[in-house]
Amino acid sequence: MSENCCAKKKERTETEYKSLMNRLSRIEGQIRGIKNMLDNDAYCIDILTQVTAVSSALNSFGKELLSDHIKTCVANDIKNGNDEIIDELLNTLQKMMR
Repeated sequence: MSENCCAKKKERTETEYKSLMNRLSRIEGQIRGIKNMLDNDAYCIDILTQVTAVSSALNSFGKELLSDHIKTCVANDIKNGNDEIIDELLNTLQKMMR
């Protein structure tokens, strides 16, 4: 059985951290923009267009994080003989594909 996600930690490089935080900051700005659009009675299609953009941005964030996870955490665990990481990854991929 894999550990609770909160019990594990990952040290990220400054580059990784900045890239992920920049993406999240842009997404946060997009969400604020959608709130403003709603406050200002924007047309439904215009709001939906922005919702689609946020959804795409979150997917890109997830892909970047997943890629980094596979290249670092998963690769290191496999090298160290921890094959349970494969099941953890497969479970995560199944959740992401819902």
